[in-house]
Amino acid sequence: MTFDLASRLAARRAEHLYRQRPLLQTPQGPDVVVDGERLLAFSSNDYLGLANHPEVIAAMQQGAAKWGVGGGASHLVIGHVAPHHELEEALADFTGRPRALLFSTGYMANLAAVTALVGQGDTVLEDRLNHASLLDAGLLSGARFSRYLHNDAGSLGKRLDKAVGNTLVVTDGVFSMDGDLADLPAICAEARQRDAWVMVDDAHGFGPLGATGGGVVEHFGLGIDEVPVLVGTLGKAFGTAGAFVASSEALIETLIQFARPYIYTTSQPPAVACATLKSLELLRRENWRREHLNRLIARFRQGAAEIGLSLMDSPTPIQPILVGSSERALKLSAALRERGLLVGAIRPPTVPAGSARLRVTFSAAHSEAQVERLLDILAECWNRLAEEPETDA
Repeated sequence: MTFDLASRLAARRAEHLYRQRPLLQTPQGPDVVVDGERLLAFSSNDYLGLANHPEVIAAMQQGAAKWGVGGGASHLVIGHVAPHHELEEALADFTGRPRALLFSTGYMANLAAVTALVGQGDTVLEDRLNHASLLDAGLLSGARFSRYLHNDAGSLGKRLDKAVGNTLVVTDGVFSMDGDLADLPAICAEARQRDAWVMVDDAHGFGPLGATGGGVVEHFGLGIDEVPVLVGTLGKAFGTAGAFVASSEALIETLIQFARPYIYTTSQPPAVACATLKSLELLRRENWRREHLNRLIARFRQGAAEIGLSLMDSPTPIQPILVGSSERALKLSAALRERGLLVGAIRPPTVPAGSARLRVTFSAAHSEAQVERLLDILAECWNRLAEEPETDA
């Protein structure tokens, strides 16, 4: 018996689902060189424009000079370095929670939190459009796993009525492919009525949302009583790398004692924590970044409506343009690239069949003129595509 890998790859190509990695040859920013081409990018999750900020770069350089370039071991052996600890304390203060725990990746943070809190005899309920890391965590936990209809508190309530054991309700704060917000007030109300806990992965909310950039929980005015488990990633609006869980003293200690992805992974380079401390400072201090970003989003949505583009109900930097078929999404992405714009096509299985889209993302580093250029070229390319017949679903 042999693994027929060639056939699997050929089928993926035939379905217009084959993925390729663009080779970035410049730092993150609006103007990039990808695969040798100079392009204007609307594809990064660097929402506040901090990934290439000179102060953040300097903090990382100074951190490497002082602390070296490797974590050396897991946090529980000898890898918990002073910058890691300082960052955890700063993130706890930022989120208004007693403690925060640092992870090397967002995937690890989600896997750790879910699997440490629920297991056999318990229940985990998740939004159908949750990030893959959350869905995988639910499946791997061993708990009874069920998905409720997207952002539907009524659907959640029906599943809560059938829950057994400790029950964890898990949702994205901002859904990464649609850009819409979880209806947290309704979700939390349903959970509280049935003594369930709510866990929110706010990877895309921290930075752009909330009066101080505190994300979707701050946006809705919720606290630790409504959302006991709050997860954030540092590789998006923070501009660096890693993730964290912010919660109570008891929950963080539970993760330290029982979360296998935390216990058995080498800590992130301490210099990254030094850089994140600086980016957190900028995120909290420079409100103009959020204000400028919101102006760009509003202008894009106005211009897209005038063109006749199908947008989703998103107040965030994630602005998907619904296209339909994977083939047409690829065509539109390619047409934009021919005109000097980089906008990625998102296709199944990342999104449901028939809902392929271009995922436009904005950064505080973009200018108003760059958004106008995007709208002008989109209008031209969209009108040309609209004249072509659909050839697949």
